[in-house]
Amino acid sequence: MRAFAVFLMVARLAAAQTPEPLLKWMDSLAERQLADRETKIAAIRNVGDARERQRQVRAKILDLIGGLPDYSGPLNARVTGTIRMRGYAIDKAIFESLPGYRVTANVYLPDSPGKHPGVLFALGHWDEGKPAAQLIAANLALKGFVVLTFDPVGQGERNQAYSPLLHASIIGGSTEQHTTLGAQSLWIGQSFARYRIWDAKRALDYLASRPEVDAEKLGASGCSGGGTVATYISALDPRVKVAAPSCYINSFHEVFPGPTGDAEQSVPNFIASGLDISDYIELFAPKPWMVGSTEGDFFPIAGARRAVEEAKRYYSFFDAQEKVKWTVGPGGHGTPKEVREGIYGWVIKWLKDGKGSAAEAQVELLPDWKLWATPNGQVDGRQLYEYLRDDRLRMRQPRDRAALVAELKRIAAGPESPALPFSDAAEFRFTGLADQILIRVGNKVAVARPAVPKPLTGNWISVIRALMIGENMAGLRIRAIRAQIDRMGQGQVEIAARGMPAVWAAAAAAIDPRITRLSLDRMPVSVASAFDTPLLRNPLDALLMPGFALHWDFADLLDRRTTISDPADWTGTVLPAVDGAKYHVFGDPDTVLF
Repeated sequence: MRAFAVFLMVARLAAAQTPEPLLKWMDSLAERQLADRETKIAAIRNVGDARERQRQVRAKILDLIGGLPDYSGPLNARVTGTIRMRGYAIDKAIFESLPGYRVTANVYLPDSPGKHPGVLFALGHWDEGKPAAQLIAANLALKGFVVLTFDPVGQGERNQAYSPLLHASIIGGSTEQHTTLGAQSLWIGQSFARYRIWDAKRALDYLASRPEVDAEKLGASGCSGGGTVATYISALDPRVKVAAPSCYINSFHEVFPGPTGDAEQSVPNFIASGLDISDYIELFAPKPWMVGSTEGDFFPIAGARRAVEEAKRYYSFFDAQEKVKWTVGPGGHGTPKEVREGIYGWVIKWLKDGKGSAAEAQVELLPDWKLWATPNGQVDGRQLYEYLRDDRLRMRQPRDRAALVAELKRIAAGPESPALPFSDAAEFRFTGLADQILIRVGNKVAVARPAVPKPLTGNWISVIRALMIGENMAGLRIRAIRAQIDRMGQGQVEIAARGMPAVWAAAAAAIDPRITRLSLDRMPVSVASAFDTPLLRNPLDALLMPGFALHWDFADLLDRRTTISDPADWTGTVLPAVDGAKYHVFGDPDTVLF
């Protein structure tokens, strides 16, 4: 499938995006934190210890994601059409996750009377969304299950920043949309995972409400990003009785320096808080959990083995080792027949008393458009960035500059890391329009030009890796700026920065009185304005700290030392007529303006 190939490419790019010296530095810290966690896991000796850890882990995960939305309003579900297939039917449905925030779904229904077990099947990062679930969902329906599969936000019929001209999002594919929403979530101290979990919770509400479903017999499955969401909802929602995610369960021992996942898969402070992916399985104990893997997945098979072995030990405290199963199939990332039949057999065993065959049947696969729940393939209603904007306004608690300076000193404390390498420069002037930062001390000049791997999502993987281990890329970059000033010796310190490095330079100046002049070019003028649009350029690179937008804005960084030139919005477009700003004129794009 086209989107599968795109996701595979994105995962491989993510694995290589953090510069090698910085990745090694981060990974060494992650390994120490994971080793500390293993010491605590090894100290668990009985079911009482295991239950207490479950209590602590559940509370910690909910705290790390910012809790779940406090909403219990109606689903306002409706069926927009039904497709009759041989042996089952497919309802095309829409329900609301939040008020006016609509989710498009397909419900696969067996051709038999009475109530049936239900399975929530979450989707991975296939841009097509729910049609990717057809083969598994149809087979489960033929085996007597009601299956609900729904479009994740940013996929299928739920594109954010949708353009009718492109018939797609102007942001890009699913991972780009998730990264942008992830940045807006982090600005207000939340994780994008909370909204993915909430969609799954509301989908489970809808599944359980269907008259064809036995709400006491619910399972969850999914592949890749869908395996992630199935893992989350299984661990956190007690209604799920059986779990069977595939191509997700692993260990950050192997995944952190490799194919780290996108916004919902990389929760800030997760590793620093003493957690690993196997904690989700252990939260589920002693209910039955099957892990699906493939031999050639870019998520390393060694990491899956590590997670399964630890989970089996954990389940042993409940005398339930047989309720952890590992099914491995051939090939790369995905669900080969061996894994699919493993899923069928697992839910049949635990939700249908083992009555039925796990053998896969051939089914007719429909084109995407036939499964649309909307007339044109794009749902209407509110977009997620609007709820994030509402959350910011609701939770906002302004704090003063002194509190900001204290926080900046906190994140900038610690040893230098290879987060922003500088080199000598011949002159104190910008080169082109690329993001860059110049430091002049006396007659010495140094320059750093951080690469921007993706035009809209930037260095997202470095930022989320740092956050998972309790570090902060902005803090690391501030350290690098101050260390470079130290190396350059005595003299008047001037800094000029363009693009997102202007944010780091402003933060460094706020805590370093040695900086006497500061020129900030094409810097976003306001964090608040990042919640007025779904389209942002490199928003994670501008993240000073999670929750920043609840207390401050960029103006709080600035003082009389600062000159603003060509102030920009979040697409990098220069904003006209900003009070006090200087502007380049045609012919001098490389000039530093003080």
